Amino acid sequence: MSDDHTHVQEFFGARAADWDSRFPDDGPAYAAAVAELGLRAGDRVLDAGCGTGRALPPLRAAVGRSGVVAGADLTPAMLEAAVRAGRDRDGLLLLADVAALPLRSESLDAVFAAGLIAHLPQPDDNLRELARVVRPGGTLALFHPIGRAALAARQGRQITPDDLRAEPNLRPLLAGSGWRMTSYADEDARFLALAVRES
Repeated sequence: MSDDHTHVQEFFGARAADWDSRFPDDGPAYAAAVAELGLRAGDRVLDAGCGTGRALPPLRAAVGRSGVVAGADLTPAMLEAAVRAGRDRDGLLLLADVAALPLRSESLDAVFAAGLIAHLPQPDDNLRELARVVRPGGTLALFHPIGRAALAARQGRQITPDDLRAEPNLRPLLAGSGWRMTSYADEDARFLALAVRES
């Protein structure tokens, strides 16, 4: 396991038990972002870097009981928190690295990724792996329940020009990884970039 993986597991493992209570008002933002994915009944969707599974209930509601919902996370403690919250009823939880997903190529209709991109050790390769598991024409949502400026202020830092989530950086990163960005929003209340898997 790389040092990046160890750091991510230590960071989130130490915060898993009270993660949901630290951000109790994010539910509507998650539901609104999931709605923008345009999922239909019967679709197959992955929550990549699912954490405590906050996106799993709206994802399940969007695809219905005939659909498939999975959540993958690198940190066991986050998945345990998802089970304690009962979110395992809405989707299959996988202890997995998004850099090497245990999924067949082109087996999904969409990927939802909340807060993930900042934690990817090799963003171009990792986004390419997400593209691998999505069918051509499928969608990707890169989401955060607050925008870049609000998140930077919360963390006591400034936004830098090399921020991966900045549109001039994100658009070519996605394009080089098999995705075409279709919309971009960076507001205080949320960050959401949508992309379509190229054929």
